[in-house]
Amino acid sequence: MLTVADGTFMLNEKMLYMINMRKCFFCCLVLTFFLQCCNVVKAKPPRPVWTSVQANAWYAKQPWIVGSNYLPATAINQLEMWQAETFDPSRIDTELGWAQSLGMNTMRVFLHDIVFQLDSAGLMTRIDRFLRIADKHKIRVLFVLFDSVWDPFPKEGEQRKPAPHVHNSGWVQSPGKKILMDSTQHYRMERYVRGVIQKFATDERILGWDIWNEPDNTNDGDYAKNDVPDKAEVVLPLLKKAFLWARQANPQQPITAGIWDGNWEVGDSLRPMEKLMIEESDIISFHNYSSADVFRQKMEQLQRYHKPLICTEYMARPRGSTFAALLPIMKENHVGAINWGFVDGKSQTKFPWDSWRKSYGDEPPVWFHDVFRTNGTPYDEQEATLIKQLTGLTKK
Repeated sequence: MLTVADGTFMLNEKMLYMINMRKCFFCCLVLTFFLQCCNVVKAKPPRPVWTSVQANAWYAKQPWIVGSNYLPATAINQLEMWQAETFDPSRIDTELGWAQSLGMNTMRVFLHDIVFQLDSAGLMTRIDRFLRIADKHKIRVLFVLFDSVWDPFPKEGEQRKPAPHVHNSGWVQSPGKKILMDSTQHYRMERYVRGVIQKFATDERILGWDIWNEPDNTNDGDYAKNDVPDKAEVVLPLLKKAFLWARQANPQQPITAGIWDGNWEVGDSLRPMEKLMIEESDIISFHNYSSADVFRQKMEQLQRYHKPLICTEYMARPRGSTFAALLPIMKENHVGAINWGFVDGKSQTKFPWDSWRKSYGDEPPVWFHDVFRTNGTPYDEQEATLIKQLTGLTKK
């Protein structure tokens, strides 16, 4: 570098070269950042909600969807089903064989965000193994990602023992109360939704994605002292995000969330929760544990949306919600039928909901849910015969 009399500087050729290189490097950084921003803007948007034409075209290719909500007898909840230490493929294989023996072709199965947070790769491996077992038995799976029912304080690791004779005494919510109430932790739920759906977005063994089970359910006071106040207001924005994350994963399978409460008679009567669930669903799913007349009324209220219908929860025998009463209606109207639940085990859902407040002996007078005893014998042989006939496995 040379200095002249007036105090200015003259730079030699080497210094000029170095300065110009730095300028070029800086310009490259700016250009890279600009291009990245452009890529974000031009990134593929979330796929739209299916139109009724698209939904019905998909449904026309499906067999009549019939099956159960599924949890193996050896698991008390979603965590015990999916954690590595208690995942039980041998038992699952046996039990799905029982489902196949009735002609069932679908199982609705709950996942849990905690298992993904702890061991996402392991969970993916176990999901794939479960799907291989299901496919072996000609069964496809409707996966449920979130659930607002029963215990709001899920914990990883060893799960508690069932409370004697109590319906679903160990079932847990996903996400739990702490995550639900802390919006700064919702990014974990985004990773979970995107991660699972993107991994299996084109997997033909999967029937669809059920985003959130009964999102505003407060458990009829069973967990009121622990549950989230104004739960619907807390859940609604996260449910909306979850639908968005799911569509951004661009699955070829339909996305849904089953409405389960409220007045569905006319559009203006829908609460924000039901309105969101219907508007964001590719196909319409719903729950109903009523007798045939009420069930038919609810079904007809939903038919006005001109999209496929799947009842993803029904069948509570003492309430008149039975296979004999409802399965023929659903088959006649080509409505998918997925009852709760499948096999008597740690979940103890053969006992009714009021077993949280009322004492029962070893066996309720009439089983509330479930199709099979733990040893694989049907609870009611006449029911089993009816299911086989309606699924076309046997003739009348």
